[in-house]
Order: sequence, then structure tokens, then C-alpha cells
Amino acid sequence: MKIFSNLILAGSMLILASSAQTVSAQNKAVKMTNPLLQKSALQYQAPSFNLIKDEHFKPAFEYGLAVQDKEILAIANNAAKPTFQNTVLALETSGEDLKRATGMFYNLTSSNTNPILQALQAEYAPIFSAHSDKMYLNSKLYKRFKSIDLNSLKGEDKKLTESYIQEFELAGANLSDADKEKMKKINGELATLSTSFGDKLLTARKNGAVLFDNASDLDGLSASELAAAKLKATEEGHNGKYLIVLQNTTQQPVLQNLTNRASREKIFKSSWTRAEKNDDGDSREVLEQMAKLRLQKAKLMGKKNFAEWKQQDQMAQTPERAMNLLAEIAAPAVAKAKVEAKEIQDLIDAQNGGFKLEPWDWDFYSEQVRKAKYDLDESQVKPYFELTTVLEKGVFFAAKKMYGITFKQRTDLPVYHPDVVAYEVFDNDGKSMAIYYLDFYTRDNKKGGAWMNSLVKQSHYLKQKPVIVNVYNFSKPVDGNPSLISFDNVTTMFHEFGHTLHGLFANQNYASLSGTSVPRDFVEFPSQINEHAALDPEVLKNYALHYKTKEVIPQDLIDKIKKAESFNSGYHVTELLAAATLDMAWHSVENEADFKPTLVFEKEALEKYGLLVNEVPTRYHSPYFAHIFSGGYSAGYYAYTWSKTLDYNVYDWMKANGGLTRENSERFRKYILSVGNSVDLNKAFEELIGHKMEIEPYLRNAGLTDK
Repeated sequence: MKIFSNLILAGSMLILASSAQTVSAQNKAVKMTNPLLQKSALQYQAPSFNLIKDEHFKPAFEYGLAVQDKEILAIANNAAKPTFQNTVLALETSGEDLKRATGMFYNLTSSNTNPILQALQAEYAPIFSAHSDKMYLNSKLYKRFKSIDLNSLKGEDKKLTESYIQEFELAGANLSDADKEKMKKINGELATLSTSFGDKLLTARKNGAVLFDNASDLDGLSASELAAAKLKATEEGHNGKYLIVLQNTTQQPVLQNLTNRASREKIFKSSWTRAEKNDDGDSREVLEQMAKLRLQKAKLMGKKNFAEWKQQDQMAQTPERAMNLLAEIAAPAVAKAKVEAKEIQDLIDAQNGGFKLEPWDWDFYSEQVRKAKYDLDESQVKPYFELTTVLEKGVFFAAKKMYGITFKQRTDLPVYHPDVVAYEVFDNDGKSMAIYYLDFYTRDNKKGGAWMNSLVKQSHYLKQKPVIVNVYNFSKPVDGNPSLISFDNVTTMFHEFGHTLHGLFANQNYASLSGTSVPRDFVEFPSQINEHAALDPEVLKNYALHYKTKEVIPQDLIDKIKKAESFNSGYHVTELLAAATLDMAWHSVENEADFKPTLVFEKEALEKYGLLVNEVPTRYHSPYFAHIFSGGYSAGYYAYTWSKTLDYNVYDWMKANGGLTRENSERFRKYILSVGNSVDLNKAFEELIGHKMEIEPYLRNAGLTDK
């Protein structure tokens, strides 16, 4: 029997060995044939979009997950004494294939998704969440990090180690085994719900598009806007009609020009109610579940609410500091908004309108007020802002003026959609430094808004240079019409390119500390600083060229734009603060019983903080507040206001020292743009301008004070 059992054992071993070899061969074949599992041969590892197919993602995920699992186990079980090299650096460089595959995947699910990718996203959201938990809730791994002597490290090595330890602890590495299991379950459910929320918003946005039978219903729109609406209707099977698609914000750009009040009301209400119609785009149940689960997560971590847990690694550090900033700005902002509302109501009354100002009237009549106060008509300005000219003679020109960098279009690089364009970026010494993509136009399969994404993160250790994309949602022109954009859109282009500069000038050893890998309430700061370049006199006159005559924008129009810069500031700041406060309200609840149905909760929260102003709806209504329920801004939407306060402090310093000069810009690059998260950012900010952040520059520059 003993001999027989040994023979069985030997046979089993042979079978296992054969099976392992087969699996190994299969894995090797997958890696060799899957473009996601290989470093791109293109410059700076720019993605081989022409080779990447939907069917490549699932095997890439499976392979990448398995490989990183082995890497994590090897680090955790290493018998050698923990060191920076065998623990911190080993974890930092693990999961290379998985990072590449997921990076490409989430770029596409945001900008060019389809049912296959959406299904994969839903399938893998909980799997990726579990994988992260497997890493950050691993007691052995955490103990290795904690046993490293931080005093023996310096510079980025020390910062990276501290960053990982904080990430372990924020994830729950100190929890008991039982609580870790609870945390894993919560994280998995949240990942699934977040994906569901995003999918529902895509559906809600598409279903919320408003169909009109006649062009007369859309009086006030330009010929090109009408043509685009007609083409969109035709594409959706409504020949001869006009379809107005929704953007992700509450207010819609067309409301500024539509003369038909009933049409304005129809579009506004469709926007406001898009995700609360008891259909497949209704997100309320999902977001309510998420809010409760986030509270449960915070309680597991010993915190009173989710905001307290979330803000530990932010510049604000506590919800109280964040809310105090919002509250200080809210009172003057609402007061200014009420003054603006009275001016609009007076105009409506003077025209014998016979109605009370409503949200769908604001943009239409405020535009008239602006014309009356500043003699500034958006239709006069728009012909000077042709998209490509703004990009190349505005955004790029400003970058050269401020930092000395230049751009060359690359038509040889593959792109993920025909609308995408690519450029190579060169530093001030003429050396090539990055690849940069732009995706300008809205699509049904694209997430709303505008953003920057790093397709390849800068890292000296990995010998990687940045590969970056900016994504927008501008209306695509039809019938050979020029792509004319509003000055708000111009500002958006400069803003998003500010994020790109943050990525371009990254100068870190480690990708985890590189470029925009900074706290949420700091990441918007560089982009907001770059917005000021849009109105720099030298820059503006270089790009504001009439699309037909090529004449430079007249000085009187420039003067009007500048005078009107703080026009409607009460409205704009109030809608932003309302959204930020709403976010904090959802994530400051301390007892699950205090949650109420979405619409009731939102109304009571805005009333509590004095931000329920009928004429000024919140920038994002809870049911379509993607930033906080499917993005990374939960308990962090205040970051835009915090960063704007940093921005105005630095802008005042720049103005006092000569403006957006090369010298000031290089100083900004040195202290802010190039440091990533490798230094104490509060200290870096103070070193730049010589003092801590103050609120007065915000109030003054935003036009909320008479000083």
C-alpha cells in the first residue's frame, strides 16, 4: 500500500507539474499577444490605441491581478529584514501590467465607452476593490512597512514610505481581522455602486436630451448650433427635428441664448430631473446606499463621519476647516447673488415680463444685464475664439511665454477616437519631454465635464516621461462651420492645461509621488493659476483672432471682458458653494437614521447653510453629482474653493511682482509644479509667496467685497 500510495503521489506531482507548465505557457502566450501586457514601443510608451481591442482587457486584468498577487505575497513573506528596497520600492514597482491595463481601461470608460466596457467595469469594480484590500489590509505587509526606520531615510524615499504607511492606515490596516472582513465587504459594495451610479448618469444624460419639433422653438441659437441639434436628432432617428443634449452641470449653455421661455424651462427641468424619473437612469437609491456605506466605513475606522476619515491626508485635514472656509465665503456670495437677482428681476419687470425670475431665466437675462452694464455681448466675443486657434495661439503660446515649452503636432501616433489630436512637447532647452493628447468634442459615450488624465506617469526610477490627455465636451461643429467657443470654454481650456503642466513638469523618482498625485484640495490650484493666462494682454491678443477676418480682438472688447470678469460672481460662487456644502452634508452625517430620501436631504442641507436660493440652483443636484458618487471627490468637492483661495493668494503675489512673467512662472514651476507630492505642500506654498493662505484675496478677486 505504501509503494502504491507513493506511485499515486508521484503521478499527482507529475500531473501538477505538467498543469503548471501548461498554465505558464498560457500566461506567456497571453502576455506576448496582448498589447496591454507589454510596454508600448511608441515614444514614451504612448499607447498603441490601434492595437488595443475590447477583448484584450479581461485577459490583461486576470494576468495582471495574478502577477501582482504573487508580488505582494513575496514582499509580505520575505524573510529578510524589511528595507526601503525590498519592501517599499518593491511594492511601488509591483503590478506594472495591471496598472497599464487599468489606466487604458478607465481612460476609455470615461471618454469612449461601450456596452462591452461598461459590463467589464461592473464586473471588475468589486474585484479591483478586493485586490486593493488584499494589499492594504495585509497585516504582514503593513508590519514590514512599520518596522522600517524612517530616520534612516530621506527625501523621496522617506516621503514614499510615509505615504504608503498612511495609505495602509487609511485603508484599515490596524483593524481587527473581523473588522477587516467587514471593510472588504463595504469596499466591494461601494465599488459596485459607484460603477452603477456612473452608468446610470450616462443613461440619464442621454435620456434627458430634449427634442423640439421646430427651429422656432430654439430661436436665439446660432445657425451652427441649430445644425448640430438637427444632426443629433437625425442620428437618434428623429428626422427633421432638433435634439438638445445635456451637459453634466445643472445649467445648460443654450439657456443663455434661447428666447423662448417655455423651451428654456423644458431644458432646465429635464436637466434637473434627469436622474430622478424612476427609470433606468434614476440614481437616488444607489447614492443613498453609498452614503450609508461610507458612514459605516468611517465608523469602522473609529471616525464620527466619512468626511472626518476622508480628509486626514488633505491640506484642510478636518471637515471643520473645510466648512469654515465655505461658510466665510457663503454669506458674501449669497448677498451678492441676491443683488444680481434683483437686477435681473428689475430688467424682467422693465420689459413687462410679468413673471418671477426662475433658474431657467437667469442666464438669458443676466446676459442682457451684462450687455447693459458692460456693453458686452457674448455673440460679439465668440467669433474671436476658434478652438484650434485658442489652443495653439493661446494655451500653447502662454506656455511658451511663461515656461519656454513648445509643441509639435504628431499625426503619426494612433488615437482612441478620430476626434483626438496628439502633440509632442519640448522643454525650454529644446529637449522632448512628453506626449500630449486632446479630445475636444462631446459624445453620448463620453462622461460629462472636462478633465486631465495621465496615461503614463513621470518617474525617473522607471525612466518614464509623461503621456497626458485633456478631455472636453465642446459641441462639435457641422457642415464645415468653425468650432467657436465661449470665453468660459476658453477658461476651461486654460484650466485643464494647468493640470497638464502639473503633469508635464513632474520631476519625481517615484510615480506614486509624481505630478498630480497630490491632495484633492491642492490639485486644482495649479490649473486655476493657469486660467489667469487667458486674459494676459499679450496672450489674449495672440489668440483672440476673428475666425473670418483674422483681425485681433479690439481693445474695447478686451476692456469689456476684463470689466465684466467678476460679473455674476455671486451666482457662480453660490452655485459652487452649494454643491460643496451638499457634498459635505452627505458625508458629515454621524447616525444612519439621520439620512433622508435624496431630495428631502438635499433641500434641508441647503436650507441649513443658507444656500437654498431658488434662483441659484446648486451646480450639481445630488442625483447627478458625479464628482462625489462616481468620481474621487467624496467629501472633497470643497477642494475647488480651497484651491481657488490658494490661487488668488499666489495671483496677488504675481501681480505685485510683475504678473505672469517668465521669472515668476519659473518660480511657480520650482515650488509647485515640479514637486508633486514629494514635499510638505503647505510649506512649499508658504515658501513661494512668504505667508500662509488668507481668505481676503479670494473675496476681493471674486468680486465679493468692495475693497
